[in-house]
Amino acid sequence: MTTVSGSVTVGIDIGTTAVKAVAADAAGTVVARARVPHRLTSPLPDQLQHDAGRAWRRGPLQALAQVLGSWDVAGVCVTSMVPSLTAVDRRGIPRSPGLLYGDARGGRSGPDPTAPEPGASATDAAMPDAVGFVRWAARHYPGADGYWPAQAVATYAIGGVPAIDTGAAMCMGSLRRGTGWDEQMLASVGVTEGQLPVVVPMGEVAGKVSGSDAALAGGTVDALCDQIVSGADNTGDVLVICGATLIVWAVVDDWIEAPGLWTLPHTVPGKVLIGGPSNAGALFVDWARALLRGKAHGAPSRSRPAADAPAGAEPGRPGDPDRVPVWTPYLRGERAPFHDPMLRAGLHGLDITHDAAAVERAAYEASGFVVRHILERAGVQARRIVASGGGTKVVPWMQAIADASGLPVDTVAVPEGAALGAAYIARWTAGLEPSLDNARLWARPGRRVEPDPRWQAAAAERYGRFIAHGPPA
Repeated sequence: MTTVSGSVTVGIDIGTTAVKAVAADAAGTVVARARVPHRLTSPLPDQLQHDAGRAWRRGPLQALAQVLGSWDVAGVCVTSMVPSLTAVDRRGIPRSPGLLYGDARGGRSGPDPTAPEPGASATDAAMPDAVGFVRWAARHYPGADGYWPAQAVATYAIGGVPAIDTGAAMCMGSLRRGTGWDEQMLASVGVTEGQLPVVVPMGEVAGKVSGSDAALAGGTVDALCDQIVSGADNTGDVLVICGATLIVWAVVDDWIEAPGLWTLPHTVPGKVLIGGPSNAGALFVDWARALLRGKAHGAPSRSRPAADAPAGAEPGRPGDPDRVPVWTPYLRGERAPFHDPMLRAGLHGLDITHDAAAVERAAYEASGFVVRHILERAGVQARRIVASGGGTKVVPWMQAIADASGLPVDTVAVPEGAALGAAYIARWTAGLEPSLDNARLWARPGRRVEPDPRWQAAAAERYGRFIAHGPPA
């Protein structure tokens, strides 16, 4: 029987291919977990969407019900990817597709989709989809009762309030000005403040979970939740979140900037993060794996994501270290550092001697090359990678990242890092923690994967070709 320390809180992560939920006690021990899968669809190459009713509303409710059990739950927090958006009716039920990051329906106007719109803010440059998503939804679903991101849909279903926190609100681009909605910008895209989510400060109560006294936090950002419980807190650590999106955050002492990368304050005082999101995560790896198995037909929804593979399901690494082609992993363009939705993938150096295992290895390796490129662009001297997310279960992927980057990879013990971090924020919101500071005590190390010298040397040569076949620096 599980021994529980203190009150239990629940974190719910609306991911790209599933809703994950964990219940955790005061020490950060996971006492219950749930996973509710959903489909990801791409009706066109430049579109990416969910059935928002299934993924953002029913999925979180089901996941919450599965982990509640007989626990005395003090708080609940929902987290999700950013940005996202759907149009909802007066009952908070989605009536439009749930648009996800990188969908062209949130794209910039003008002949060059990679150029910022006139008057775009710095936030828009980093998170360009949010304003476009609202504009598209207001045009195609006029008069909707709300235009909400995934987090707000879930918090309304759970507690009757469509709430996001200040962290998620920052990702709404120039729709926000200071601590409020920008009325002039809202008017320009055809919505009113009442149609947008309620914004609450991070760590403050947005409402109560229906039928209980449990505190409900405002919906927050998945990458932040992953970060606070990862243990990547020291200079030279590199947090790599191996989910549908590959997210790279290097921990440094000083505020530095590099072209195409984001720089943010770390939650640890005196530390800074530099890096950003890439499309070289499980959306790409999954597609490549499924294609090799004859199951992919151009739609991510038709295959099982590498990031959701069960632990121990992957075979060892076969083949010759020198006999691997090179993928450029830009199926849907690339985010950091290029921010170009028009980039496309390529397979280079393929010949008749390569088998499926070599091409699959190349897909894993491409993730590692992206990590290496981001670190080199930032000028960071890294000492280790801390890997989080479902992809940590896939041993060949972790080994390829270690070989391609030349760094040891320390996986986390709880792959549902975003859900675990959300459970900590729920604890803070419920008044059981004074701040985010103690979240680092919830970090649990998993296994370490060291670079293999033979594969590392071969990958170093391929990295040169990866850079040469990619966009200009």
